[in-house]
Amino acid sequence: MKMYIGAFEEKATVFATAAHAAVKQVRKYTGEPYIVHPAAVVALVKYVPHTELMVCAAWLHDVIEDTGVELELIEKEFGYEIASAVDWLTDQAKPSDGNRKARKKLERERIAHAPYAVKTVKLADLIDNSKSIFALDPDFAKVYLQEKELLLDVLSDGDQALYKQAKQICEEFTGIIH
Repeated sequence: MKMYIGAFEEKATVFATAAHAAVKQVRKYTGEPYIVHPAAVVALVKYVPHTELMVCAAWLHDVIEDTGVELELIEKEFGYEIASAVDWLTDQAKPSDGNRKARKKLERERIAHAPYAVKTVKLADLIDNSKSIFALDPDFAKVYLQEKELLLDVLSDGDQALYKQAKQICEEFTGIIH
């Protein structure tokens, strides 16, 4: 397990922080600067065996969706492999692809083919988002829970410690709402 900050990781930290701050993005439920979410995802990824690519992808995983940064810039700054991981982590479904349920199905089918590193980052993302959604938006959490339970079916070959943690969070919330 790498415990140092590599050159790309430091650059990804600065890049993601600046990109989210540039659009004044904040966390929906808390109003905190948005970068607290990627930082939490990074912490989860670092908890398990990881590579610098995984850590960089964790920092950058929402940059394309949320800030207007183009994938080409990620590739120019970080190289093809990191850009590819970020692309896997970026929702590709568009409103024209159907309703939320249809779009989430398309994303599940796509992420099912992602490499281990990407699925591991996705599990960390799911864990962090689930904690805040389940705690702060119980009505939406019911819809979110169904989506995440289906998503977990295709993430089962990501890191097993994170997979178990994600399953446990979903099971605990299921117990609360039933």
